[in-house]
Amino acid sequence: MRKKVFQCIALIILTAIMSGGCTKQNQAPVLEEKEKSDSIKIGMTFDSFILERWQRDRDIFVSKAKELGAEVNVQNANGDLKEQISQIEYFIGKKMDVIVIIAIDSKGITDVVNKAKKEGIKVIAYDRLIQNAGVDLYISFDNEKVGTLMARHMREHLGDKGKILMINGPLADNNVPLVMAGFQSEIEKTDINIIGIEHASGWHAETAFSVTNEYLMINDIDGIMCGNDNLAGQAIKALAERRLAGKICVVGQDADLDACQRIVEGTQDMTVYKPVERLASLAAEFAVNMAKGEEVKTAETFFDGINNVPYEKLEPISVTKENIDEVIVGEYHLEEDVYLNIPKGE
Repeated sequence: MRKKVFQCIALIILTAIMSGGCTKQNQAPVLEEKEKSDSIKIGMTFDSFILERWQRDRDIFVSKAKELGAEVNVQNANGDLKEQISQIEYFIGKKMDVIVIIAIDSKGITDVVNKAKKEGIKVIAYDRLIQNAGVDLYISFDNEKVGTLMARHMREHLGDKGKILMINGPLADNNVPLVMAGFQSEIEKTDINIIGIEHASGWHAETAFSVTNEYLMINDIDGIMCGNDNLAGQAIKALAERRLAGKICVVGQDADLDACQRIVEGTQDMTVYKPVERLASLAAEFAVNMAKGEEVKTAETFFDGINNVPYEKLEPISVTKENIDEVIVGEYHLEEDVYLNIPKGE
């Protein structure tokens, strides 16, 4: 009888130990899932990755956000407005803490951005303003100054006279009219004649090739202002086919690697460098702080058509053959890459 009693007691103790162990094991995934759900979630939708710089923006932003403890879901709209709206809807459904948008159309996503804000989601307009939406933050460069820097270089090169062609990006990109305004305001102080103003839909660089060819058939051109370095590359390709590369002043922006190579080679005169490392890192810091409920504090505001929204403005830098080693080499691109096609000093 005693033996049976001891056996029963031993069985009860063993069962209790096993049950306790199982309970502990089963709880671990639950705690892990809770920790995961508590992490900061950021949705980021890009216009496209046609432009070289957007890939760099993405990588820096994601790296910095992860360093600060946030998860980033990156989406690429491939230049399709409906797709970008769908991606923002997806982020709303996933209850993101913050949505960061590189807008395809500054007005076309206003309604869906307002929807996100009604759901309590913070919205950052990255590099390009979103109009009439009252975003929580607009972070970009001084885009009018970008145009001013382009025009100043062209003035110096042409001596305040000559004929120039402007090839811009699409007006749906809010930065485009700002850059144009800065450029034209400076050119109006001179005797330089703007013989044509064109726009590349969707930033398709091939437009610059065809437009340059068309104007060269009927006009003498002394300079070409290009909305970015992709456009500049295609304009220079058209010039090269007529043996005019390096003889006509071409300016662009973004400091893409191939543009920097053209500058040291002498076929592109100038680009505007916008320190995207600073932009992307700062935007990630703002996003994480906003998700934590911290107040956005900026020195300036920007009128979006209805509201004055917090505006974090960064300064662009003019890059020419004279200062490219100081500004770009070792900071943005490697020396061996910039001087890939021509020995340094030639």
